[in-house]
Order: sequence, then structure tokens, then C-alpha cells
Amino acid sequence: MSAQQSQGIQTLLEAEKAAAKIVQEARQYRVQKLKDARSEATKEIEEYKKAKEAEFKKFEASHAGTTSEAQATIDKDTEVKLQSISDSYNSHKNEVVQKLLDRVTQVKPELHKNLKKVQS
Repeated sequence: MSAQQSQGIQTLLEAEKAAAKIVQEARQYRVQKLKDARSEATKEIEEYKKAKEAEFKKFEASHAGTTSEAQATIDKDTEVKLQSISDSYNSHKNEVVQKLLDRVTQVKPELHKNLKKVQS
């Protein structure tokens, strides 16, 4: 009975070793699958990034002309407005200077309103 028992224990030990080996292989398989999935995801991200960059460059190239056209229009409008302001200044400067001089030189001597109240 001892030999049979010893043989049963030996069979159990072998089964345990086989199970440990299977578990180890499963762990290695899982680690390898995770590495593969990570590298695949990295590749997909890079491809997506390249596609989006190409799409952006295409969009930017198609709208670059409108930006320069808009800038030219704004520059032209600004030049017209500046010319209008300059013309207005030149046409009214003599009148404004004359009005300022008239107001400065026109003196009406009268008592201050607070002084009037005190004397009353």
C-alpha cells in the first residue's frame, strides 16, 4: 500500500508541476498579448495622428488664400479710414484753434458763486 500511496503522491506532484507550467504559460501568453495590443494601439494612434495632420494641412492650405485676402481688405479699409480722419483734422483744425483762442482770451470778471453767498 505504501508503494501505491507513493505512486499516487508522485502522480499528484507531476500534475501540480504540469498545472504550474500551464499557469506560467498562460501568464506569459497574457503578457505577450498585452504587449501586442499596446504596440498595435500605438501604431493606430500614429496613423490617426498622421491622418489628422494631413487633413489639417489640407484645410489650412485651402483657407490660406482667404486669410491674405481678408488682410488686404482690412488694410485697405484702414487706409481709407485714416485718410478720412486726416482730412477731417485738416479741414477743422483752424476752426478749433480759433474757438480755443476765443474762449481763453474772453474774460468776464465776476465773483465766484461761493463768494456771492457769503456776502449775502
